[in-house]
Amino acid sequence: MGRIDKKQAILDTALTLFVSQGFYATSTASIAKQAGAATGTLFHHFSSKDELMNYLFLSIKQEFADAIQAQISQTDDLRADALHLWQVAIDWAMTNPLKQEFFQQYSMSPSIPAAIRQQAMNGILSFMGELIQHGQKTGELANYPLSLMQESCHGQFLAATRFFLDNPETWDDELHKQASFSMFWNAMKA
Repeated sequence: MGRIDKKQAILDTALTLFVSQGFYATSTASIAKQAGAATGTLFHHFSSKDELMNYLFLSIKQEFADAIQAQISQTDDLRADALHLWQVAIDWAMTNPLKQEFFQQYSMSPSIPAAIRQQAMNGILSFMGELIQHGQKTGELANYPLSLMQESCHGQFLAATRFFLDNPETWDDELHKQASFSMFWNAMKA
């Protein structure tokens, strides 16, 4: 197994253990052991468990953002574009339940420093802020402070994905799918 493979094994194992046991109950030794790596190898890649957590958080956020951005299709209909992105985002969550569980547990957790959460929101997910600002300029979205709007969108997404992960059969139901978007949209519209 090469260096990259060991690092990925450490990340995959950390993800599984953080979700199943929690951040504080998961030791670096248990991550290394289950990943088939020496503890020194883990510390070669990550100087601390906190650094590992932050790296994992940002890399999964980037994967999520890349998947969504690959599906962006901007038209002159902001609502239709938002609906499309909402569905792509929840589809990603349903396809990646372990990664979404990680977000459910850690997106608002003090285990993730505020600066890292801000980097995710304002850097990796900056396209969301741009869409909100565009909607505010056209008068389609409420003119609330951008950072508050972003947090509200994030909270709506976490609530919807929690529901759909707990009730996966409802994601295939058009009524539930449309209702989840309507609640999201109605929270933002002007």
